[in-house]
Amino acid sequence: MHETIRTNTKGILVAVIVAVAARFLSEHYGAPTKLMPLLLGIALNFLSEDGPCKPGIEFTARSVLRIGLALLGVRISVELMLRLGAGLIGLVLAGVALTIGFGLVGARLLGRGWRFGLLTGGSVAICGASAALAISAVLPRNEHTERNLIFTVLSVTVLSTLAMILYPIIAKSLSLSDPVAGVFLGATIHDVAQVVGAGFSMSDLTGEVATLVKLMRVALLAPVVLMIATIMRRFDEGSQANGKRPPMLPLFVLGFLAFATLNSLGLVPSFASEGMSSLSHWALLVSIAAVGMKTSLKCILEVGGQAIAPIVAETLFIAGLVLAGVLLLEV
Repeated sequence: MHETIRTNTKGILVAVIVAVAARFLSEHYGAPTKLMPLLLGIALNFLSEDGPCKPGIEFTARSVLRIGLALLGVRISVELMLRLGAGLIGLVLAGVALTIGFGLVGARLLGRGWRFGLLTGGSVAICGASAALAISAVLPRNEHTERNLIFTVLSVTVLSTLAMILYPIIAKSLSLSDPVAGVFLGATIHDVAQVVGAGFSMSDLTGEVATLVKLMRVALLAPVVLMIATIMRRFDEGSQANGKRPPMLPLFVLGFLAFATLNSLGLVPSFASEGMSSLSHWALLVSIAAVGMKTSLKCILEVGGQAIAPIVAETLFIAGLVLAGVLLLEV
């Protein structure tokens, strides 16, 4: 244990410093919270290639990430989801399922691998960067894993920021009521921070509804990741090149479900919930910084401009689907 701490300390500290710097830039200059640690991390890619920081960066990108994802569960409760009503729950579920399916089909049509389609579709459908990190953690790894992950996180963060600006304009132009606008924003914008920003820029009611709907999408992260992990395990049964099968239930998914259950039962005090939510936020920022440091700009450029098309198409698909749904429900 002592040896593990000693080996990883320098890399962890570098990732923490990058995350703190990213948070400062975000708070003082309005930069997207999830984008800055990624860009700063890419600029420090040389630290992960060799030297004393490499083991800690690997540890942070893997283990700290899982801690942050598990703690996300403390923001979820059954009561929260039931407040949406059957119609909106159905719309959110349909949006998530169909967008993931659209991602798989689109990747195939554009000559991209199924891993890329599942990764981008899942990140757009659920919760942006956090979903991309979680899904990537349970997908079989290949030589493109890190590259696809960093490209997806970068793309969905930029698109989420654009959506934060454009979607409220669309909602106002269509004269959507405050609650309906909240549903539209919460069910389509990728990252939680951008949903909150877009919603409360319109009204308090819109912001509250948008946040509620968004957290419903976040709640789907665990079952979707669990389903993917189960499918991957079954496929892997016939071909175990390295003799190691993926876990039936990833520990971070188990942690997510455990915290969500405790919160649903009212066993997590409000101060503890706020503290754990803040810890989750920081853990994800630190791990995104580490993921950035593991990827070179050259690798990102190698993905090619064609890879942007599936993510943009998935974003437009879920926006159009949800907009049509809320207009029908409003009628």
